[in-house]
Order: sequence, then C-alpha cells, then structure tokens
Amino acid sequence: MRIEKLTTHIGAELIDISLADAARDNGLFAEIRAALLEHKVLFLRNQDIDRSDHVAFAERFGSLEDHPVAGSDPDYPGLVRIYKDENSPPDYYENAWHCDATWRDAPPMGCVLRCVACPPVGGDTMWANMAKAYTDLPDHVKQTIAPLKARHSIEASFGARMSEVDRHALKARFPDAEHPVVRTHPETGEKVLFVNGFTTHFTNYHTADNVRYGQDHAPGGAHLLQYLIGRAAIPEYQVRWRWQPGSIAIWDNRSTQHYAVMDYAPTVRRMERAGIIGDRPY
Repeated sequence: MRIEKLTTHIGAELIDISLADAARDNGLFAEIRAALLEHKVLFLRNQDIDRSDHVAFAERFGSLEDHPVAGSDPDYPGLVRIYKDENSPPDYYENAWHCDATWRDAPPMGCVLRCVACPPVGGDTMWANMAKAYTDLPDHVKQTIAPLKARHSIEASFGARMSEVDRHALKARFPDAEHPVVRTHPETGEKVLFVNGFTTHFTNYHTADNVRYGQDHAPGGAHLLQYLIGRAAIPEYQVRWRWQPGSIAIWDNRSTQHYAVMDYAPTVRRMERAGIIGDRPY
C-alpha cells in the first residue's frame, strides 16, 4: 500500500490496496486506521467490492448505525443508500458544511462512503480539517469559546421539510444534543472546532461576562456561531474529491466536516454510506 497526500493539511489517497483484503487483514487494517488519524480522510479508486465487503471493512472500526430519515439497505442494516436520480428533489443537507449526525448524543466516529454510480462531471465531495480550523483561531476567540456548549438539532434540519406532527415526533425520538464547541479527539488528543450546519445556538453564552443588555445576546452569540461555522469554508483546510464508480472515501467524523456539491442535476448519483457508531464528545 502507498499513501499519497492530496493537500497540505487534509486528505490522502491509498494506492495498491483492496478494502476487501483490509477487512480481513489485521496488519493492513491497522495501517489504514493510523493513516486515517493522520490525514483525516482517505480515498481509494477502482474498488471492485460488494456490499458485504463494504460492511465488513467498516465494521472493523465498530458497529454501524442506521439513519432515522434516510434509512438503510434492508439486507445490510447501517448501510445507508443516498440515491439521487433525474427526478430527485434538491437536498438541502448534503450541500452544507456539516459533521454527520451531531444531533446524536454520540455522533458517528466515521464513515465509509462508496460510489455506485455518478455523473461524468459534478457531484464532488469536499472535506475540511476542523482541528486545523481550531488551531488557527485567534487566541481571544479560543478563550471565548473554551467554556461554550451548543445545541445540535435534527428537527431544524431534516425535520424542517416534514409536517408539524412528523417534525415533533422526530424531535421526540431525537431531542437536541448538547456538545462542547471545542471537543477533544479521543485518540489524537487534538482540539477540534465542533460546530456545523446542525448547530442552532450556544446554550451557555448568556452570562454576565458576555451580556450586559438583552441586545447583546442574539447578535453576540449568533455572529460568533456563524463565524465559527464559516471556518470550514476556508480553502486551505479543504480537500475535494472527484467521484468515479468504485471510488471510496473514509473519513474521521470527529475531526472533519464535509460538503456534497450539488451541481449535477438532473443526473444519477448513487452512494452507499456505512456510518460507524462513535462516542460522546468531551
């Protein structure tokens, strides 16, 4: 196996390797896991594997989780099918910078995404290094956000297009999660900026240190949150991947965000994603 970096701060391509072999080879899998921690997202081409191989490899990282809205393959629980065709409505959640399922108390540790079919041009996916995004923050911002926590909501994202009854039922199943604005990566110890498109507001910003009058609350907190979410859009923190059938991306959901570029309608794009259950951020 060869590892070739794609950018300075994030992303590497694995060459001369089959994930079907890695699913059954302890040493090879250990190399891939170490590379993932270093590069945060890994890419592979020409992977002639089926769903059973896909799931077997992903399960080396841990148990897989279903998605309450997208659903999963009936024969492979946890393998979510993200299928778009010429008649699919626009998806307003993929084409926003986000970290998968932070509306869970324990968001996914990572994901393995396989391209089944895609347009000849368009439909790329981008990832951003949120550890680097935190490291480069000005010191006074780091001091301000160190104690802050924030809410993450499925109701305000996936639930927004539902009826009021269904939206409330979804929130009852998945109440808003509260996470630190800066999380510590459980394996590398890195500090990671942990707010994204699912984040609605800070939960402990309204204190005497930050607010003198009521007018200070919403502009101060809202502007700061949008500034932090916008860090993912800085090109120096990003890598962009052009899909081909048989291409695969593996990413660490604890230290990255991603954005699926919606520039390919009306064409077919079919992806299958195995999300790995993670731990509660701290």
